[in-house]
Parts: sequence; C-alpha cells; structure tokens
Amino acid sequence: MKAALGVIAAVLVLTSGCARQDWIDRTLVTVSVTGTWSGTMTGASGGAVVLLELQQQGAKVTGVINMPAYGTSFSGRVDGNVAGDVFTFKDDRGAYSGELTVAGDDMVRQIYGPQGKRGTSLRREGSAS
Repeated sequence: MKAALGVIAAVLVLTSGCARQDWIDRTLVTVSVTGTWSGTMTGASGGAVVLLELQQQGAKVTGVINMPAYGTSFSGRVDGNVAGDVFTFKDDRGAYSGELTVAGDDMVRQIYGPQGKRGTSLRREGSAS
C-alpha cells in the first residue's frame, strides 16, 4: 500500500512539474515584433509582397497587414500573440492567419489564406542588412 501511494505521489510531482514548464514556455516572451516588416509570401504565381505594421505590449500584438498586389489587394487589422520566438496572428476578417518564427529582424514560416498555406519571409524595416 505504501509503495502504491509512493508511486502515485511521484507521478503527481513529476506531472505537475511538466505542466508548469509547458505553461512557462507558452507565456514566455523572448522577442519583440514591434515595427514595420516587409517581405514576400510564395504562391503559385510567384511571390507576393507582404507588409506588417505591428505594436507589441507584453505577449499581445496588434497591427495591420497589407498585401498590395496579391490578386486583389488586401488590407486588414491583425491581432496576435508572441510565445517564445513564435508570432501568431489572425486578421479581423478571418481571411489570413500566420505562424512566424522570429529571429532578430527576420520572420519566416507560413501565412494561411484563401489560397492555402504559403511560405513567408519578412524582414524588419530599418534594420541593418
């Protein structure tokens, strides 16, 4: 009986430690995305220009996305979050969302939209090349 209680106690201690670490990883903000970002989103008809103007307060991010020449031009407000080095967002109309990994003045990964998932590479404007 004591052995069973010991095993149960050990499992509870270990799993609570894991849950705490996951919580920390999800809420830790290690990068800033504030600024103007520009780059390209790949597609079947070549690349499209993407512009993001972002303001970050803690983990919360707000801003604007512009795609001036992607089919018909698109512009909308975005809301998102930063967790670790990953910036995720959705536009206010639900047309586009993104999951981008931030490394200094570069963001890469994907934006999802009406045409599907597209590889994306952005650079913060005003940064040294």
